[in-house]
Amino acid sequence: MHEEFKSLSIHQKLKITIQEMIDREIPLKEAINEFELIFLELAEKKYNGKKVKIAQALGIHRNTLRHLLRKHQKQKN
Repeated sequence: MHEEFKSLSIHQKLKITIQEMIDREIPLKEAINEFELIFLELAEKKYNGKKVKIAQALGIHRNTLRHLLRKHQKQKN
């Protein structure tokens, strides 16, 4: 399955993941929050925590990035 999954488009991969979340009755707000958290974590890793580069890559202002990171940091604690 892993090799099959790799060959799927992003749309198809998201569809599979979202269907699993719906099957588990995960609320939309929680699903969006989880997506955002993982998206930010992976971007931080790719750009070695460099906020300006992360913000540019995500197409958001660095203040927006800072706000999102603070929001998710509070949720972790």
